[in-house]
Formats: sequence, structure tokens, C-alpha cells
Amino acid sequence: MTAYQLRNTILDLLLRIEKDSGFSHLLIDNEMKSKRIAPKDEGLLTEVVYGTIQRKMTLDYYLDNFVKKNKKMDAWVRMLLRMSVYQMVYLDKVPDHAIIHEAVEIAKQRGHKGISSFVNGVLRNIQRHGVPDTKEITDDAKRLSIETSHPEWLVKRWMTMYDYETVKTMCEANLTRKPISIRIQPMKITREKAMRMLEDLGFETRASLFSEQGIIVEKGNILHTELFRKGYVTIQDQSSMLVAEMLEVEPGMKVLDACSAPGGKATHIAEKMQNEGQIHAYDLHKKKVRLIDEKAAQLNLTIIDANPGDARKLGELHEDASFDRILIDAPCSGLGVIRGKPEIKYHKKEEDIKRLAEIQLEILEHVAPLLKKDGLLIYSTCTVDTAENEKVVQNFLANQTDFQIDESFFGTLPNELKRAPGITRNGLQLFPEYDGTDGFFLTRLKKI
Repeated sequence: MTAYQLRNTILDLLLRIEKDSGFSHLLIDNEMKSKRIAPKDEGLLTEVVYGTIQRKMTLDYYLDNFVKKNKKMDAWVRMLLRMSVYQMVYLDKVPDHAIIHEAVEIAKQRGHKGISSFVNGVLRNIQRHGVPDTKEITDDAKRLSIETSHPEWLVKRWMTMYDYETVKTMCEANLTRKPISIRIQPMKITREKAMRMLEDLGFETRASLFSEQGIIVEKGNILHTELFRKGYVTIQDQSSMLVAEMLEVEPGMKVLDACSAPGGKATHIAEKMQNEGQIHAYDLHKKKVRLIDEKAAQLNLTIIDANPGDARKLGELHEDASFDRILIDAPCSGLGVIRGKPEIKYHKKEEDIKRLAEIQLEILEHVAPLLKKDGLLIYSTCTVDTAENEKVVQNFLANQTDFQIDESFFGTLPNELKRAPGITRNGLQLFPEYDGTDGFFLTRLKKI
């Protein structure tokens, strides 16, 4: 693929992500699987697509200094300028003159001479004068918003929950790419053997501190390995692995995973149970249930019964006090996984968070009666917003007499997490800058 074709593909991907609110990681994966992209080009495509989305607001701030305020532009022209400026400012792999040349050629092909001249003029002005300094912005929240490309309402919201330095560190971490983490299937292979096999292939790996099944892949594409294709390992974030570890399941138990798709946690639970017992997995969307079945089949796990179902109505399908363990990995804003899905921060609104918190509390209240006495329930989300985490737990416990925070949860955390900065009396909040994890909350409740 020529440099021109590659950048055209990048532009198409960026436009699809913005127009259709598509998830960047899924669209990039599909593009890679199409085999149109040469292995040597995969890194640049991924870098430019993710980088342009991650820094969209910063790039627009730069461009606004070189484009007249009332200038009308087609969406593809602005996106072409964004991706070009991203490469000029943040990458040193390609010289500016080559970036500008390719941008002008794309503008000629997609538009007309006037547009190509405009694109050429803007980019050459930026090349000559450099981008403006964000330090000129005096308001802390606005400056952090522009510098890290997070909506200002979101920065201000987080600043009511955490101190400024925590918010700043979190926003900056969201601009970085985290390493891939994988989980071994322990009935097929040991972690030590999997790491040796990967290192023999030139991978750089280290053991996860969150799970004895976890491996962090610092270098190497796990998707291209037999280990992945044959179900010896599966991709899962470390924070998600922590859920099954803290659920303390045993072989033969009956477990409910109330919001299961795509099935990473359910399959991990099945592995911890040595594929003995019952796991009832539900998801609201019928199409997503298939993902649970596919993941279980890939890992040769047979105890998962996956079905469509609204977590708020599972009491119609199961009797009270019928499960030893329950996992509620609640639907949430996803504001803890911005590093992997950077488009999330532009699509969410404050009212979304309020609505989701109400749904999360409803799910907890409707699912909790299904737990046996002395059973354990994990509540988790992949967000850093306290309204979806601690406040949901507090509101739930305020109306319950037979549930409490399981105090032993804190003592059974991995040693490295026992003094984590996000520990409160209501659970554990992981931040995206912590050891390459997602932003994630979990706590364990006990039925008394």
C-alpha cells in the first residue's frame, strides 16, 4: 500500500468513527483483518487513528489559530487537517514535507484545487509558525481540557470528585496507549510456559500483579500467535481479571453473571471453577449473547449457559437465594476505558451518567435477592465516576438490612493493591495510570 493509499484509509476510518460513533478499536481490528494493510503499515495506521481521536480537541485548538473563524469546511477536510497536524506535532517518523504533500494530494482527489490550496496553506503556516502554546489559557479546567482533549464539563466534574493533580494525571494517562494484557486458560497451559513461548517468538512480557493467570504483553501482536488462535490465552484487561479473582468461586458453585457480554469475566470465572458447576450468563442484547458462547467455545468451557435477559427481570427466571455468587458488571459510561476507546469522551453527556446510575441501582436492587445467605456479590464498572460507583453502592446499602460491604475484600486484594490510592470504605477505584490498567471500580457485598 502506498503512503497515499494508507492515509486515505486512515482518513476513511476517522470519518467513520466520528460520523457513526463507531468504536475505534473494532474498526481498526476489522481493517487489519481485511488484510489490505501490510504489517509494516499497521503501526502507523493505529498510531495516527488513535492519536487523532485522542487529541481531537487539542488539534482543533491549534487549527483555530490558522483558520478563519467563520470558514466553512466539509467534515473530511477538517479531519484531514487534524490527522496531518497530529503527525506534524506528535510524530517524527515522517517529515513534514511528506505529510503536507500527501494531504494536498488527498485534497485534490476528494475535492478541488481551491480545497487543496487551502489545505496546503494551513499546513505550511503551521510548519512555519508552530502551534500556539496552551499555557496562555489561564483557567485550570479549560487549559487541562484543551491540553488533554477532554470535554471541559467532564474535567470540571472530575475536579469535584478528586484533587486537581489526580484529574490531571488521569487525563494525561488517557492520551497514552496501554499494553495488551492476556489471560491464560489454566486447564490448557501454565503462565510460565505461555510466557516462555511468547518470549521465544520475540515478545516482551511480564507477569500481572492482579491475577495469577495474567500476562502483560509489552511488545508483540498476540493475535498472530497459535496460543491465541487455539484458545490457550485470551485478551482481557488486568482490572477485569481482578473481578473473578475477588469473587472467590469454587468448583461446583452456582454463579450468576447478570451483565455478561462479551464474556471475558464469565469465562474467567469458569476457569476458576475448573469448569465444574453452573454459570448463568445474561445480556440485554441477543446479538451479544453469541459473543459469550463464542468465547466459551474458544476456551473449551462448557458450564456457561448464556441467554438474553434484562438484569432487572432475572427474578422472573430464578428463585430468590439460588446463587452462591453473583457478578454485576453494570452497564456504565465507560469513562475508565478512554485509553482504548478514546471516542467515548466526546459522546457522553452529564445526563447520561445520571441515567446510568439510576439503572445500575435498579439492577443491584433486583438482582441482590437472588443471592444465598452468606453468598458474595461483586459490583463493578469500567468508569471512574463516583456517581456510578461509590454512590450507587451507598444508595443500595442505605435501603438494605441484609447486605453489607464484605470487609474481608480489602484483606484479600493482591498485595500491590492493598494500599492503592483509590481504596475507600466502599471499595476499590483503579485509575487508568495505575500499572497499565483501565479505570475500574469494584467492591464485594455479603448477604448476612
